Amino acid sequence: MNKNLLYRSIPKVDTLLADKRIQSLIHDYGREIVMDLIREELEDLRESINTSEHEDIVRKRIEDIIDNIELRLRKLHTPNVRKVINGSGTILHTNLGRAPISRIQAEKLVDIVTGYSNLEYDLDAGKRGERYSHFEKLLCRITGAEAAMVVNNNASAVMLILNTMAKDGEVIVSRGELVEIGGKFRIPDVMEQSNAKLVEVGTTNKTHISDYESAITENTKALLKVHTSNYRIVGFTESVSSEELKPVAEAHDLPVIEDLGSGSLIDLSKYGISHEPTVQDTVRAGVDVVCFSGDKLLGGPQAGIIIGRKKYIDAMKKNQLTRALRVDKFTVTALELVLMEYLSEEKAMKNIPVLRMINESQDSVRKRAAELSRLITETCPEISCETVDCESQIGGGSLPLERIKSAAVSLEAGNHSADFIEKRMRMAPVPIIPRTSEEHILLDVRTIPSEEFPLVAETLKDIYQ
Repeated sequence: MNKNLLYRSIPKVDTLLADKRIQSLIHDYGREIVMDLIREELEDLRESINTSEHEDIVRKRIEDIIDNIELRLRKLHTPNVRKVINGSGTILHTNLGRAPISRIQAEKLVDIVTGYSNLEYDLDAGKRGERYSHFEKLLCRITGAEAAMVVNNNASAVMLILNTMAKDGEVIVSRGELVEIGGKFRIPDVMEQSNAKLVEVGTTNKTHISDYESAITENTKALLKVHTSNYRIVGFTESVSSEELKPVAEAHDLPVIEDLGSGSLIDLSKYGISHEPTVQDTVRAGVDVVCFSGDKLLGGPQAGIIIGRKKYIDAMKKNQLTRALRVDKFTVTALELVLMEYLSEEKAMKNIPVLRMINESQDSVRKRAAELSRLITETCPEISCETVDCESQIGGGSLPLERIKSAAVSLEAGNHSADFIEKRMRMAPVPIIPRTSEEHILLDVRTIPSEEFPLVAETLKDIYQ
Protein backbone atom coordinates (compact mmCIF):
# COMPACT_ATOMS: atom_id res chain seq x y z
CA MET A 1 0.00 0.00 0.00
CA ASN A 2 1.48 3.34 -1.10
CA LYS A 3 0.84 5.45 1.96
CA ASN A 4 2.47 8.58 0.55
CA LEU A 5 0.10 8.51 -2.40
CA LEU A 6 -2.86 8.12 -0.05
CA TYR A 7 -1.71 11.03 2.11
CA ARG A 8 -1.45 13.24 -1.02
CA SER A 9 -4.96 12.25 -2.12
CA ILE A 10 -6.55 13.72 1.05
CA PRO A 11 -8.39 16.94 0.09
CA LYS A 12 -6.95 20.18 1.47
CA VAL A 13 -8.97 22.23 3.93
CA ASP A 14 -9.48 25.05 1.40
CA THR A 15 -10.80 22.57 -1.14
CA LEU A 16 -13.26 21.18 1.37
CA LEU A 17 -14.42 24.64 2.42
CA ALA A 18 -15.17 25.52 -1.22
CA ASP A 19 -17.49 22.52 -1.59
CA LYS A 20 -21.21 23.45 -1.77
CA ARG A 21 -22.20 20.82 0.79
CA ILE A 22 -19.64 22.11 3.28
CA GLN A 23 -20.84 25.66 2.66
CA SER A 24 -24.37 24.50 3.40
CA LEU A 25 -23.21 22.89 6.64
CA ILE A 26 -21.44 26.13 7.63
CA HIS A 27 -24.67 28.03 6.97
CA ASP A 28 -26.68 25.58 9.13
CA TYR A 29 -24.20 24.95 11.97
CA GLY A 30 -21.61 27.74 11.94
CA ARG A 31 -18.06 27.95 10.58
CA GLU A 32 -16.21 27.25 13.83
CA ILE A 33 -17.81 23.88 14.57
CA VAL A 34 -17.54 22.76 10.91
CA MET A 35 -13.85 23.65 10.89
CA ASP A 36 -13.29 21.69 14.11
CA LEU A 37 -14.93 18.59 12.65
CA ILE A 38 -13.04 18.90 9.36
CA ARG A 39 -9.79 18.88 11.33
CA GLU A 40 -10.96 15.89 13.38
CA GLU A 41 -11.91 13.93 10.27
CA LEU A 42 -8.59 14.73 8.58
CA GLU A 43 -6.65 13.73 11.68
CA ASP A 44 -8.56 10.42 11.94
CA LEU A 45 -8.06 9.83 8.22
CA ARG A 46 -4.29 10.26 8.48
CA GLU A 47 -4.25 7.91 11.47
CA SER A 48 -6.26 5.38 9.45
CA ILE A 49 -3.69 5.52 6.60
CA ASN A 50 -0.91 5.02 9.11
CA THR A 51 -2.44 1.97 10.80
CA SER A 52 -4.64 0.28 8.19
CA GLU A 53 -3.50 -2.55 5.95
CA HIS A 54 -6.52 -2.32 3.63
CA GLU A 55 -6.01 0.28 0.89
CA ASP A 56 -9.54 -0.08 -0.50
CA ILE A 57 -11.06 0.79 2.91
CA VAL A 58 -8.88 3.89 3.23
CA ARG A 59 -9.64 5.05 -0.34
CA LYS A 60 -13.35 4.64 0.32
CA ARG A 61 -13.04 6.79 3.42
CA ILE A 62 -11.22 9.50 1.44
CA GLU A 63 -13.98 9.42 -1.21
CA ASP A 64 -16.62 9.74 1.51
CA ILE A 65 -14.87 12.48 3.46
CA ILE A 66 -17.68 15.03 3.11
CA ASP A 67 -20.30 12.41 3.97
CA ASN A 68 -18.31 11.57 7.08
CA ILE A 69 -17.96 15.22 8.11
CA GLU A 70 -21.70 15.64 7.69
CA LEU A 71 -22.31 12.48 9.72
CA ARG A 72 -20.13 13.83 12.53
CA LEU A 73 -22.17 17.04 12.55
CA ARG A 74 -25.51 15.25 12.57
CA LYS A 75 -24.38 12.98 15.40
CA LEU A 76 -23.03 15.90 17.43
CA HIS A 77 -26.37 17.69 17.13
CA THR A 78 -28.51 14.63 17.90
CA PRO A 79 -29.43 14.39 21.60
CA ASN A 80 -27.91 11.36 23.27
CA VAL A 81 -31.01 10.96 25.45
CA ARG A 82 -33.71 9.80 23.07
CA LYS A 83 -37.19 8.39 23.03
CA VAL A 84 -37.21 4.58 23.10
CA ILE A 85 -40.03 2.06 22.78
CA ASN A 86 -40.20 -0.19 25.82
CA GLY A 87 -41.12 -3.70 24.70
CA SER A 88 -39.55 -5.35 27.74
CA GLY A 89 -42.72 -5.56 29.81
CA THR A 90 -40.96 -3.94 32.78
CA ILE A 91 -43.19 -1.01 33.68
CA LEU A 92 -40.73 0.88 35.89
CA HIS A 93 -37.56 0.19 33.90
CA THR A 94 -34.74 1.98 35.72
CA ASN A 95 -32.51 2.02 32.62
CA LEU A 96 -35.33 3.47 30.51
CA GLY A 97 -36.24 6.39 32.77
CA ARG A 98 -38.73 4.64 35.07
CA ALA A 99 -42.15 6.31 35.16
CA PRO A 100 -43.31 8.06 31.97
CA ILE A 101 -45.64 11.01 32.40
CA SER A 102 -48.70 11.37 30.21
CA ARG A 103 -48.74 13.44 27.01
CA ILE A 104 -51.41 15.73 28.51
CA GLN A 105 -49.19 16.40 31.53
CA ALA A 106 -46.17 16.92 29.24
CA GLU A 107 -48.06 19.50 27.15
CA LYS A 108 -49.01 21.42 30.27
CA LEU A 109 -45.41 21.17 31.47
CA VAL A 110 -44.10 22.60 28.19
CA ASP A 111 -46.50 25.53 28.38
CA ILE A 112 -45.26 26.44 31.88
CA VAL A 113 -41.49 25.84 31.65
CA THR A 114 -40.90 27.42 28.23
CA GLY A 115 -41.59 30.83 29.78
CA TYR A 116 -41.37 32.37 33.22
CA SER A 117 -43.35 30.94 36.12
CA ASN A 118 -44.21 31.73 39.74
CA LEU A 119 -41.78 29.07 40.97
CA GLU A 120 -40.80 31.10 44.06
CA TYR A 121 -43.27 33.97 43.80
CA ASP A 122 -46.47 34.30 45.79
CA LEU A 123 -48.96 35.78 43.35
CA ASP A 124 -51.52 36.52 46.10
CA ALA A 125 -49.08 38.35 48.35
CA GLY A 126 -46.98 39.86 45.55
CA LYS A 127 -43.70 38.80 47.15
CA ARG A 128 -41.20 35.95 47.32
CA GLY A 129 -42.80 32.57 47.88
CA GLU A 130 -41.70 28.97 48.47
CA ARG A 131 -41.32 26.38 45.72
CA TYR A 132 -42.76 23.68 48.00
CA SER A 133 -46.04 25.58 48.21
CA HIS A 134 -47.09 24.38 44.75
CA PHE A 135 -47.55 20.79 45.92
CA GLU A 136 -47.39 20.84 49.74
CA LYS A 137 -51.14 21.32 50.24
CA LEU A 138 -51.83 18.62 47.65
CA LEU A 139 -49.54 16.13 49.38
CA CYS A 140 -51.05 16.92 52.78
CA ARG A 141 -54.59 16.56 51.47
CA ILE A 142 -53.83 13.24 49.77
CA THR A 143 -51.74 11.67 52.56
CA GLY A 144 -53.13 13.24 55.72
CA ALA A 145 -49.71 14.58 56.74
CA GLU A 146 -49.15 17.96 58.44
CA ALA A 147 -46.43 19.18 56.08
CA ALA A 148 -44.39 18.17 53.06
CA MET A 149 -41.33 18.99 50.99
CA VAL A 150 -39.41 17.43 48.11
CA VAL A 151 -35.73 16.89 47.24
CA ASN A 152 -34.10 15.44 44.15
CA ASN A 153 -34.41 11.72 44.98
CA ASN A 154 -35.28 9.37 47.81
CA ALA A 155 -31.68 8.70 48.87
CA SER A 156 -31.31 12.47 49.31
CA ALA A 157 -34.53 12.48 51.30
CA VAL A 158 -33.18 9.86 53.72
CA MET A 159 -29.90 11.75 54.10
CA LEU A 160 -31.63 15.09 54.74
CA ILE A 161 -34.05 13.57 57.26
CA LEU A 162 -31.29 11.89 59.26
CA ASN A 163 -28.96 14.88 59.08
CA THR A 164 -31.74 17.11 60.41
CA MET A 165 -33.23 14.81 63.03
CA ALA A 166 -30.33 12.60 64.13
CA LYS A 167 -27.01 14.32 63.39
CA ASP A 168 -24.26 13.08 65.75
CA GLY A 169 -26.74 10.70 67.36
CA GLU A 170 -27.79 7.08 67.03
CA VAL A 171 -30.53 5.73 64.77
CA ILE A 172 -31.86 2.21 65.36
CA VAL A 173 -32.60 0.03 62.33
CA SER A 174 -33.45 -3.64 61.88
CA ARG A 175 -30.73 -5.69 60.17
CA GLY A 176 -33.35 -7.09 57.82
CA GLU A 177 -33.99 -3.56 56.49
CA LEU A 178 -30.46 -2.50 55.56
CA VAL A 179 -31.23 -2.44 51.86
CA GLU A 180 -29.01 -1.68 48.89
CA ILE A 181 -30.61 0.25 46.05
CA GLY A 182 -29.35 0.70 42.49
CA GLY A 183 -25.74 1.61 41.82
CA LYS A 184 -24.51 0.03 45.08
CA PHE A 185 -25.96 2.80 47.25
CA ARG A 186 -26.71 1.35 50.68
CA ILE A 187 -28.74 2.57 53.65
CA PRO A 188 -25.72 2.33 56.03
CA ASP A 189 -23.63 4.47 53.64
CA VAL A 190 -26.37 7.07 53.26
CA MET A 191 -26.66 7.20 57.07
CA GLU A 192 -22.93 7.68 57.42
CA GLN A 193 -23.03 10.67 55.05
CA SER A 194 -25.81 12.17 57.15
CA ASN A 195 -23.57 12.06 60.27
CA ALA A 196 -25.97 9.73 62.05
CA LYS A 197 -24.65 6.56 63.69
CA LEU A 198 -26.29 3.29 62.65
CA VAL A 199 -27.33 0.90 65.42
CA GLU A 200 -28.36 -2.50 64.03
CA VAL A 201 -30.84 -4.66 65.89
CA GLY A 202 -32.28 -8.14 65.39
CA THR A 203 -31.14 -10.56 62.72
CA THR A 204 -31.57 -10.67 58.96
CA ASN A 205 -34.81 -12.65 59.16
CA LYS A 206 -36.16 -11.80 62.63
CA THR A 207 -36.44 -8.60 64.61
CA HIS A 208 -38.57 -8.25 67.75
CA ILE A 209 -39.94 -5.21 69.55
CA SER A 210 -37.63 -6.04 72.46
CA ASP A 211 -34.62 -5.62 70.16
CA TYR A 212 -35.50 -1.96 69.66
CA GLU A 213 -36.26 -1.40 73.34
CA SER A 214 -32.96 -2.83 74.56
CA ALA A 215 -30.95 -0.78 72.02
CA ILE A 216 -32.30 2.64 73.07
CA THR A 217 -29.75 4.79 74.91
CA GLU A 218 -29.40 8.45 75.82
CA ASN A 219 -27.73 8.96 72.43
CA THR A 220 -30.65 7.55 70.43
CA LYS A 221 -32.24 10.22 68.22
CA ALA A 222 -34.72 8.20 66.14
CA LEU A 223 -36.09 4.79 65.19
CA LEU A 224 -35.90 4.09 61.45
CA LYS A 225 -38.04 1.70 59.41
CA VAL A 226 -37.00 0.90 55.83
CA HIS A 227 -39.64 -0.78 53.71
CA THR A 228 -37.99 -3.58 51.71
CA SER A 229 -39.69 -2.65 48.44
CA ASN A 230 -36.93 -4.07 46.24
CA TYR A 231 -36.60 -7.57 47.81
CA ARG A 232 -38.40 -9.98 50.10
CA ILE A 233 -37.29 -12.26 52.92
CA VAL A 234 -39.67 -15.22 53.08
CA GLY A 235 -39.98 -18.24 55.35
CA PHE A 236 -39.03 -18.09 59.04
CA THR A 237 -39.36 -14.33 59.48
CA GLU A 238 -40.66 -11.71 61.87
CA SER A 239 -40.55 -7.93 61.79
CA VAL A 240 -41.93 -5.00 63.74
CA SER A 241 -44.47 -2.78 62.02
CA SER A 242 -44.49 1.01 62.31
CA GLU A 243 -47.71 0.79 64.27
CA GLU A 244 -46.10 -1.59 66.78
CA LEU A 245 -42.98 0.56 67.00
CA LYS A 246 -44.81 3.82 67.71
CA PRO A 247 -45.62 3.13 71.44
CA VAL A 248 -41.94 2.31 72.10
CA ALA A 249 -40.90 5.57 70.44
CA GLU A 250 -43.46 7.59 72.40
CA ALA A 251 -42.33 6.04 75.68
CA HIS A 252 -38.82 7.36 75.04
CA ASP A 253 -39.88 10.62 73.31
CA LEU A 254 -38.32 9.53 70.00
CA PRO A 255 -39.55 10.08 66.45
CA VAL A 256 -40.26 7.20 64.06
CA ILE A 257 -38.97 7.66 60.51
CA GLU A 258 -39.98 5.38 57.65
CA ASP A 259 -38.41 5.12 54.21
CA LEU A 260 -41.16 3.62 52.05
CA GLY A 261 -38.97 3.47 48.94
CA SER A 262 -41.42 3.14 46.08
CA GLY A 263 -44.37 4.33 48.19
CA SER A 264 -47.83 4.12 46.67
CA LEU A 265 -50.71 6.55 47.20
CA ILE A 266 -53.30 3.95 46.11
CA ASP A 267 -54.03 0.52 47.58
CA LEU A 268 -53.17 -1.56 44.53
CA SER A 269 -54.57 -4.74 46.08
CA LYS A 270 -57.96 -3.52 44.84
CA TYR A 271 -56.59 -3.94 41.33
CA GLY A 272 -55.18 -7.45 41.70
CA ILE A 273 -51.70 -6.52 42.93
CA SER A 274 -50.22 -7.78 46.20
CA HIS A 275 -50.92 -5.46 49.12
CA GLU A 276 -48.27 -2.87 49.85
CA PRO A 277 -48.57 -0.37 52.69
CA THR A 278 -49.67 2.96 51.26
CA VAL A 279 -48.28 6.30 52.33
CA GLN A 280 -51.62 7.06 53.96
CA ASP A 281 -51.43 3.80 55.99
CA THR A 282 -48.02 4.82 57.27
CA VAL A 283 -49.18 8.30 58.28
CA ARG A 284 -52.19 6.80 60.09
CA ALA A 285 -49.83 4.43 61.94
CA GLY A 286 -48.33 7.51 63.59
CA VAL A 287 -44.99 7.63 61.76
CA ASP A 288 -43.51 11.10 62.30
CA VAL A 289 -41.65 11.42 58.97
CA VAL A 290 -42.13 9.38 55.80
CA CYS A 291 -40.18 9.52 52.55
CA PHE A 292 -40.70 7.84 49.17
CA SER A 293 -39.84 8.14 45.48
CA GLY A 294 -41.70 10.27 42.97
CA ASP A 295 -40.84 8.23 39.89
CA LYS A 296 -41.89 4.75 41.00
CA LEU A 297 -45.40 3.72 41.99
CA LEU A 298 -46.43 7.35 42.28
CA GLY A 299 -45.82 7.65 38.53
CA GLY A 300 -44.19 11.09 38.46
CA PRO A 301 -40.75 12.67 37.98
CA GLN A 302 -37.65 11.64 39.91
CA ALA A 303 -37.97 13.13 43.38
CA GLY A 304 -37.63 12.30 47.05
CA ILE A 305 -40.92 13.19 48.71
CA ILE A 306 -40.85 13.90 52.47
CA ILE A 307 -44.05 14.21 54.51
CA GLY A 308 -44.79 14.24 58.21
CA ARG A 309 -45.05 16.39 61.30
CA LYS A 310 -44.65 20.08 60.63
CA LYS A 311 -41.91 20.72 63.21
CA TYR A 312 -39.61 18.21 61.53
CA ILE A 313 -40.39 19.32 57.96
CA ASP A 314 -39.81 22.98 58.90
CA ALA A 315 -36.42 22.06 60.36
CA MET A 316 -35.48 20.25 57.14
CA LYS A 317 -36.43 23.26 55.04
CA LYS A 318 -33.93 25.32 57.05
CA ASN A 319 -31.14 22.72 56.75
CA GLN A 320 -28.30 23.97 54.53
CA LEU A 321 -28.32 20.63 52.70
CA THR A 322 -31.77 21.48 51.33
CA ARG A 323 -30.28 24.09 49.01
CA ALA A 324 -27.97 21.47 47.48
CA LEU A 325 -30.74 18.88 47.17
CA ARG A 326 -33.63 21.05 45.99
CA VAL A 327 -35.70 20.29 42.91
CA ASP A 328 -35.89 22.53 39.85
CA LYS A 329 -38.86 24.08 38.06
CA PHE A 330 -39.31 21.05 35.78
CA THR A 331 -39.69 18.64 38.72
CA VAL A 332 -41.88 21.03 40.73
CA THR A 333 -44.24 21.52 37.79
CA ALA A 334 -44.38 17.86 36.73
CA LEU A 335 -44.91 16.66 40.30
CA GLU A 336 -47.78 19.07 40.89
CA LEU A 337 -49.47 17.98 37.65
CA VAL A 338 -49.19 14.30 38.61
CA LEU A 339 -50.36 14.85 42.19
CA MET A 340 -53.46 16.68 40.96
CA GLU A 341 -54.59 13.42 39.36
CA TYR A 342 -54.62 11.78 42.81
CA LEU A 343 -57.45 14.02 43.95
CA SER A 344 -59.59 11.34 42.28
CA GLU A 345 -58.45 7.72 42.45
CA GLU A 346 -60.43 6.96 39.31
CA LYS A 347 -58.64 9.74 37.42
CA ALA A 348 -55.26 8.64 38.72
CA MET A 349 -55.76 5.03 37.57
CA LYS A 350 -56.82 6.28 34.16
CA ASN A 351 -54.44 9.19 33.53
CA ILE A 352 -51.14 8.14 35.15
CA PRO A 353 -49.35 5.82 32.68
CA VAL A 354 -47.72 3.59 35.34
CA LEU A 355 -51.03 2.92 37.10
CA ARG A 356 -52.82 2.41 33.79
CA MET A 357 -50.25 -0.18 32.70
CA ILE A 358 -50.40 -1.98 36.04
CA ASN A 359 -54.19 -2.13 35.91
CA GLU A 360 -54.68 -3.15 32.24
CA SER A 361 -56.28 -6.58 32.03
CA GLN A 362 -54.63 -9.45 30.18
CA ASP A 363 -57.58 -9.60 27.76
CA SER A 364 -57.05 -5.94 26.87
CA VAL A 365 -53.32 -6.49 26.36
CA ARG A 366 -54.05 -9.59 24.20
CA LYS A 367 -56.33 -7.54 21.95
CA ARG A 368 -53.71 -4.85 21.54
CA ALA A 369 -51.01 -7.49 20.89
CA ALA A 370 -53.19 -8.95 18.12
CA GLU A 371 -53.60 -5.45 16.69
CA LEU A 372 -49.83 -4.89 16.64
CA SER A 373 -49.24 -8.34 15.11
CA ARG A 374 -51.69 -7.57 12.28
CA LEU A 375 -50.08 -4.21 11.63
CA ILE A 376 -46.59 -5.73 11.48
CA THR A 377 -47.79 -8.40 9.02
CA GLU A 378 -49.49 -5.79 6.82
CA THR A 379 -46.45 -3.51 6.85
CA CYS A 380 -43.87 -6.23 6.28
CA PRO A 381 -45.39 -9.60 5.21
CA GLU A 382 -42.03 -11.37 5.34
CA ILE A 383 -41.91 -11.02 9.14
CA SER A 384 -43.27 -14.13 10.85
CA CYS A 385 -45.02 -13.14 14.08
CA GLU A 386 -47.72 -14.31 16.47
CA THR A 387 -49.27 -13.27 19.76
CA VAL A 388 -48.27 -15.19 22.89
CA ASP A 389 -49.05 -14.96 26.58
CA CYS A 390 -46.25 -13.77 28.88
CA GLU A 391 -45.66 -12.03 32.19
CA SER A 392 -44.83 -8.39 32.86
CA GLN A 393 -43.19 -7.02 35.98
CA ILE A 394 -43.50 -3.72 37.78
CA GLY A 395 -39.74 -3.28 38.26
CA GLY A 396 -37.91 -0.21 39.52
CA GLY A 397 -37.34 -1.77 42.95
CA SER A 398 -41.10 -2.11 43.47
CA LEU A 399 -43.04 -5.29 44.31
CA PRO A 400 -40.15 -7.64 43.44
CA LEU A 401 -42.22 -10.85 43.51
CA GLU A 402 -45.13 -9.44 41.51
CA ARG A 403 -45.76 -10.79 38.01
CA ILE A 404 -48.65 -9.55 35.88
CA LYS A 405 -50.20 -11.75 33.20
CA SER A 406 -49.63 -10.09 29.87
CA ALA A 407 -49.34 -10.70 26.11
CA ALA A 408 -46.60 -10.13 23.58
CA VAL A 409 -45.89 -10.23 19.88
CA SER A 410 -43.32 -12.95 19.19
CA LEU A 411 -41.11 -12.32 16.15
CA GLU A 412 -38.97 -14.96 14.47
CA ALA A 413 -35.44 -13.85 13.72
CA GLY A 414 -35.59 -15.28 10.19
CA ASN A 415 -32.16 -15.73 8.58
CA HIS A 416 -30.48 -13.90 11.43
CA SER A 417 -29.93 -14.62 15.10
CA ALA A 418 -32.20 -13.12 17.73
CA ASP A 419 -29.18 -11.22 19.09
CA PHE A 420 -28.58 -9.67 15.65
CA ILE A 421 -32.20 -8.49 15.34
CA GLU A 422 -32.24 -7.24 18.93
CA LYS A 423 -29.11 -5.16 18.26
CA ARG A 424 -30.63 -3.71 15.07
CA MET A 425 -33.72 -2.76 17.08
CA ARG A 426 -31.55 -1.01 19.67
CA MET A 427 -29.71 0.90 16.92
CA ALA A 428 -32.87 2.11 15.14
CA PRO A 429 -33.61 5.87 14.92
CA VAL A 430 -36.22 5.29 17.62
CA PRO A 431 -34.75 2.31 19.50
CA ILE A 432 -36.97 -0.61 20.48
CA ILE A 433 -36.03 -2.54 23.63
CA PRO A 434 -37.46 -6.09 23.45
CA ARG A 435 -36.94 -9.38 25.27
CA THR A 436 -35.34 -12.37 23.59
CA SER A 437 -36.36 -15.99 24.13
CA GLU A 438 -35.00 -19.03 22.25
CA GLU A 439 -34.29 -17.20 18.97
CA HIS A 440 -37.54 -15.25 19.22
CA ILE A 441 -37.99 -11.54 19.85
CA LEU A 442 -40.75 -10.71 22.32
CA LEU A 443 -42.49 -7.34 22.41
CA ASP A 444 -44.56 -7.18 25.59
CA VAL A 445 -47.43 -4.90 24.60
CA ARG A 446 -48.27 -3.89 28.18
CA THR A 447 -45.48 -1.29 28.04
CA ILE A 448 -46.10 -0.20 24.42
CA PRO A 449 -48.88 2.39 23.97
CA SER A 450 -51.14 1.75 20.96
CA GLU A 451 -50.13 5.08 19.41
CA GLU A 452 -46.59 3.72 19.04
CA PHE A 453 -47.70 0.66 17.01
CA PRO A 454 -47.23 2.25 13.53
CA LEU A 455 -43.71 3.34 14.47
CA VAL A 456 -42.89 -0.18 15.71
CA ALA A 457 -44.13 -1.71 12.45
CA GLU A 458 -42.19 0.74 10.24
CA THR A 459 -39.02 0.24 12.29
CA LEU A 460 -39.27 -3.54 11.99
CA LYS A 461 -39.83 -3.23 8.26
CA ASP A 462 -36.54 -1.33 7.91
CA ILE A 463 -34.73 -3.86 10.10
CA TYR A 464 -35.93 -7.03 8.36
CA GLN A 465 -35.59 -5.79 4.75
